[in-house]
Amino acid sequence: MLKKQSVWLVLWGAIIFVSWNALLLFFFWTRPPPGGLAPASPFADDPASLTHEVIRLAQEAEVELERQRGLLQQIQEHSALWSQEQAGVVAVEAEATVGGPLAHPPTTPAPAALPVLVIACDRSTVRRCLDKLLHYRPSAEHFPIIVSQDCGHEETARVIASYSDNIMHIKQPDLGDLPMAPEHRKFQGYYKIARHYRWALSQIFRTFKYQAAIVVEDDLEVAPDFFEYFQATYPLLRADPSLWCVSAWHDNGKEQMVDAAQPDLIYRTDFFPGLGWLLLAELWDELEPKWPWAFWDDWMRQPEQRRERACLRPEISRTLTFGRKGVSQGQFFDQHLKFIKLNQGFVPFSQLDLSYLQREAYDRDFPARVYAAPVLQVEDLQANWLRELGEVRVQYSSRDSFKAFAKALGVMDDLKSGVPRAGYRGIVSFLFRGRRVYLAPPEDWAGYDPSWS
Repeated sequence: MLKKQSVWLVLWGAIIFVSWNALLLFFFWTRPPPGGLAPASPFADDPASLTHEVIRLAQEAEVELERQRGLLQQIQEHSALWSQEQAGVVAVEAEATVGGPLAHPPTTPAPAALPVLVIACDRSTVRRCLDKLLHYRPSAEHFPIIVSQDCGHEETARVIASYSDNIMHIKQPDLGDLPMAPEHRKFQGYYKIARHYRWALSQIFRTFKYQAAIVVEDDLEVAPDFFEYFQATYPLLRADPSLWCVSAWHDNGKEQMVDAAQPDLIYRTDFFPGLGWLLLAELWDELEPKWPWAFWDDWMRQPEQRRERACLRPEISRTLTFGRKGVSQGQFFDQHLKFIKLNQGFVPFSQLDLSYLQREAYDRDFPARVYAAPVLQVEDLQANWLRELGEVRVQYSSRDSFKAFAKALGVMDDLKSGVPRAGYRGIVSFLFRGRRVYLAPPEDWAGYDPSWS
C-alpha cells in the first residue's frame, strides 16, 4: 500500500512538471515583447534584436527548468521519506504490540494501564498487602495502585498515607448506617461492603475511566507473578465473551491438593472465586444498575448474573488471605483458608500459549480427558489402591453424594446456586494423595440445579 502511494505521488509530480513547462513555453513564445510591442513588431527588420530576444527567452526557460527539476527532486525525496516513516511507524507499532517484529500478535493488546483497586476499611495490616504489591509491581505506570478506604479508621488512613505518591488514596464519603429491617441489622457490615464496592468501582470506571481493573482486598498477599498472571490473561478475557472474570484464587488450593510441578496450569471455572480478580469496564456497565444491597459476591454467583459465563483460575493461588477477623467472623479461615498455598515462584505466563483456555478448545479437550479417566470409588482412593490407574474420576449423581464425596476427599463441599467451588461443568479437579482426581457428574450432565445449595 505504501509503495503504491509513493508511485502515484511521483507520477503526479511528473505530470505537474511537464504541464507547467508546456505552459511556460507557450507563454514565452506568445507574450508581447517588453515595451508593449504587438506580435507584429519589426524584429524582421532588426536581426540583432531578434537574436537577443531568443537568447533571453532561452535563458529564462533554462532557469525555470532548473527550478522545476529541483521541485521534482524534492517531491521524490519527500515521497521516499514519507514511505520510510510510515513503514517505520507500522513496524514500531507492531513490535510494541507483539513484543517483536516476527511475533504473532495477540488477540487483544494489553491496556495502557491496568489499575489495582485495593478495598480497605479498618485493617492497619493493609501494609502487608501494599508492601507485596509494590515489591512485585513491574511498572507504576502500567499498574497504578488505588486504595479505596471505607470506615474512616484513622490508623488505617495513616498507614495508607505513609506510602505517599506510590499509591492513590481515595475515601468512600458515605460512612453512615444503611436503613434495613431489624432482622437484617446483624448484616450491617455486609451492606456497607456492597456499598463500598459500588462506589469504588464507579470511581475506577466512571471517574478515572479505566478499561479494566484488578480488585483485591486489604487482607490479601500476592504472589511474585501476580501481575504477570493478569497481564497475560487480560487478552483472553477481552476476546472471549464466554469469560467474565479472571481470578488469582483457587478455592481448593491447599498445598496437598495442588500440583506443585504445574504452577503454570490455569482452568476455566463456573464458580466466581473473587479474592483478587480482574473485570472489564463493560461488565461494570452491566452490573452497576442492579448492584445488590448486600452479599455482593454470592449475588455474583447467581445464574442471573453469571449468565453461563466462566472465570479463569490458577492451579496454585496467586493470592493468600491473612484476614482471619472480618464481617464473616473468621468463617472457613481456621478450617480452610489459612491452608491455601501461595505460589512462590515466577511463571512467565506472557510467553506461554494460553489458547487452550478458549471455550471451544477447552470444552472439547477438558471433558474428554475427565471422562476418559477410569471411575474409582472413594473408599479405594482413601485406601490408596490401584495407583497404576493414574488420573481417576469419582462420579456423583446428586447434591448429597457430591457433598459426601467432597467432604471425604477434603474438597470444599458448599455449593452456590448449584455450582461447586472451582467447578467447571460440574467437574472439580484436585490432587488426592499425589494423583489427579476429577469429582464429576455423569457424562450426560445437563447443567446446574440452583436448588443444590
